[in-house]
This record gives sequence, C-alpha cells and structure tokens, in this order.
Amino acid sequence: MPAFVDTARITVKSGKGGNGAVSFHREKYVAAGGPDGGDGGRGGDVILQVDDHMSTLMDFRYKRKYVAGNGMDGTGKRCTGKDGEDMIVKVPLGTVVRDAESGQIICDMSTREPFVLARGGNGGWGNKHFATPTRQVPNFAKAGLPGQEREVVLELKLLADVGLVGFPNVGKSTLLSVVSKARPKIADYHFTTLVPNLGVVYLEEGVSFVMADIPGIIEGAAQGAGLGHDFLRHIDRCRLLIHLVDVSGREGRDPVEDFEAINEELKQYGEHLATRPMVVAGNKADIAEDRSLLEALKAHVEAKGLPFFELSAATHQGVDALMKYTAQRLQDLPPIQVFEPDYVPAPPKVDTSGEVTIEKVDDVWMVDGPWLQRLMANVNFGDVESRNWFDRILRESGLFERMEAQGVRDGDTVCLYNLEFEYRK
Repeated sequence: MPAFVDTARITVKSGKGGNGAVSFHREKYVAAGGPDGGDGGRGGDVILQVDDHMSTLMDFRYKRKYVAGNGMDGTGKRCTGKDGEDMIVKVPLGTVVRDAESGQIICDMSTREPFVLARGGNGGWGNKHFATPTRQVPNFAKAGLPGQEREVVLELKLLADVGLVGFPNVGKSTLLSVVSKARPKIADYHFTTLVPNLGVVYLEEGVSFVMADIPGIIEGAAQGAGLGHDFLRHIDRCRLLIHLVDVSGREGRDPVEDFEAINEELKQYGEHLATRPMVVAGNKADIAEDRSLLEALKAHVEAKGLPFFELSAATHQGVDALMKYTAQRLQDLPPIQVFEPDYVPAPPKVDTSGEVTIEKVDDVWMVDGPWLQRLMANVNFGDVESRNWFDRILRESGLFERMEAQGVRDGDTVCLYNLEFEYRK
C-alpha cells in the first residue's frame, strides 16, 4: 500500500515580467517613424487546481518547489513579449492551504475552482509609452517586475459526510465494506487500518452519502499517541460521527469507558468535534459474551440524549437501520464545512538601504534600484491604502530627499518602472 501523506510544505514562485524594448520605427519613405518598442510579457502565475484522481499529497514529498515561467522581453514594431507559462499545481479535493509563517488559511480547495496562489510580475513598458510632443525620441524602456515567492503548508482534510470513529479493531472497516464498494484491509488485529478510507453509501435513488473510515484512535491521540493524532483532522468536516464501540467483551474492555475515552480525545483535539452530532453503535453484538455490557452502554448513551444502535457489521445485523437513520439525520444537518480564508498578508519587509540610480533622460527623471523594484511588485496601485503605504515607504527611505539633491523639482516628470507621475513635494 502506498504511503498516505496528508500534510506538505512547499515553496511557490511566480514568473518575472519581461523587459520593455527600446525600438524605433524605420521604413523607407516614412519620416519620423517614432518609438515602437513593445512591452514585456507578464510573468506566469502559480495556480492551484483540484485533481479528482489524487487522494493524497504524496507528490509533494518529492517535489517541494514550483516555479512559473518568466515573461519574454518586448520587441520592435510594438510587439509585446510572450507571457510566461503558468505553473499548474494539482492538489486533492479538500486541501486546505495555509501560510507557512502565520498558519492562517489562504484558501480551501473544496470546490473545483482554480485558485491563483502567486501572481506573476507585470511586464516592463516599452519606449512607445514614453513618447510625448516634447519627448519624441525616448531612448529608454522599463524592466519587468519580479514575481511573488511564498511558502505554504498544504493540509488534506477529507470531504466526507460521515466519519467512523472508535478504538482500533472495533469493526469500522468491516462496516464500511458492508455498506459501500470500498475495500479496506480487514483483519483481527489492532491498527489494521493505517490510512483513511472513503466509501459512498448508496441507499436508493437520490439518497447517498460519503463515509470515512478513520484509523483507530487511542487514549492520548490528541497529544500524538498512536495513529489517531495524524488523522483526526479528517473528521473536521464530517457532518455526523458514527461512534463504534466493541460490546463483545472479548478483550476484557469496558464499553462505557471506551466510549468516554474516545469522546475525551475528540474534545482534546477540538471543542468543535466534541459537539459534533453523533450516533453510537454497539458493534459485535452477535458474539457478546455478556449482554449486560451492551445494556450498560445503551443506558449510558441514551442518558446523554444520543441515539444507540445494536450492531453486527460482520453479519449485517442492524446495519440497514443504522444507515437509514444516518441518511435521514444528514438531511437536517448543514452542508460539509468549507474553511473560510483568514489570511491577511503582512506588509512586506523591504530593505531600503540599497543603491538607487537617479538620472535625467530627455525630460524624464528615471529612478531605478533593486529594492525599489521589489517594493513596486508588492503594491496594488488600484488600492488607496496600498498607495499610501507605498508613498510612506518612499518618504521614510529618504528617496525624495535624494531626488531633490539630484535636481528634481516640482512639476518634473518622474518614472519608477511602470509608474510615471508629476513630482510634488
């Protein structure tokens, strides 16, 4: 059986924008052809896309970095460079993407809508953009902006309506194999099930649901004991839990104590699981050595207001009644949870201590510098707050003072990459 991987940490990097071109139209018998340098192509995006044929994050164990293509440089005749090729990263349905540093949710791939995880840098302007009545021969163009690079954590949370929980070897896999076409490994020893298994339970036309068999939980699972801690996340989305308890007495265990122990582990993992709707099934009732154990569990469970079913998954006793009740109960429950994004990007840290070149070309002040390029790649000029943040960083860096020392005055035209503006103190 292939390893089941349900968490992965990867780095993604979008493509750099291509550089603008410096070119002039030259044609026989055509005077003053003018500038015709094309823009650079846009860098490729890194896009997440659901693949229904993937069931684990195994692919990300071997490949940790995903890089999109860079945009091509512009050329003459106003030809824009080719955009960089997008990097499509395929993930299983139900993958939650978190920012590696803050742990906040960036997106939940619970639908089949693609998600742009890192946007490519814009291409630089060609010299055709800088032509004016007084500047008819602009001999300059702009470089493309860098793409985004970010580190994220992928976390697979299965999409299932019903989750089977309980101690190891209580019959969860047997029940799943009886009610669906899933074929999990079944054997009479603890931890037979090492990975979650999914099955579709079909009752009649229009009535079906997805059930997940979660590897056996033991006491201390929420703190990392056994296998339960690794897979408790897969019942985060389940609308209903079926708690299987072994009532046969063959292993000398107390069903009531087992029931409470598993509930405590669910509570330790998260209060939301402790309050999840639950159905309790006393399994292996056909081989019960002492019926008083079953009756004690039934009384204990019903005193808590939970429905109880006597069950023998191996002989199918009580299975139909449990499945019909489950389908009916699901009709009254809200749909499978989709995790809402809560990631708020922190303002990027830009070291403004590096060198900046300030020179006048024709009647335009050209300002360039590596840190300035990185800064502009993180600015959304359509957003007022982002523009204000950009202006504040420039002022705090002392750039405006340096520009004035070089001779920039009110009303002069300044060009910062793809941004051209009239300078004002």
